[in-house]
Amino acid sequence: GRAVVVAGDVADGAPDELFERCEAELGPVLALVNNAGVRADGLAIQLEDDDWDRVISTNLTAAFRLTRRAMRPMIRARYGRIVNVASVVGPRANAGQANYAAAKAGLIGMTKTVAAEVARRGVTVNAVAPGFIETEMTKDLPEAVIDAVPARRAGSPDEVGAAVRFLASEDAGYVTGTTLFVDGGMSA
Repeated sequence: GRAVVVAGDVADGAPDELFERCEAELGPVLALVNNAGVRADGLAIQLEDDDWDRVISTNLTAAFRLTRRAMRPMIRARYGRIVNVASVVGPRANAGQANYAAAKAGLIGMTKTVAAEVARRGVTVNAVAPGFIETEMTKDLPEAVIDAVPARRAGSPDEVGAAVRFLASEDAGYVTGTTLFVDGGMSA
């Protein structure tokens, strides 16, 4: 396949430029993976408005705007795949992450709602909810986090990628509105 790298800040509110570049090079975008994410942890009583806004803007609002922009060409083509990368923290409390949990829970809710809206048009919308995955974003978390994972290990980005790849494939044409947990059993 071919790929185009387009740099941009998804939280800036203007997805058109990103899509126009991709569409000019590759044609209509028929698969969208909303994978942008940031953390700004702190107890709710201490959480600054800027940290709340940045996490919600990047993790939830940007995904909504990109999804909204992607849907028209998908609906016209009567085919599309949208995969939102949520988190096991969305439906599960995690002290010190009120903003992150709110954004990821909102992403799961948005996934279900948009899936119901576009299902008859051949467009699927699903979420993947990773648990503790070895990435830059989790490198500063304490090793004790592993004790909360029934598999007793961190997951890999490749394991999350496999779930995303399935949901973005033609094989997942009857899977929509669901959240696939890739979390080593944390949500069990």
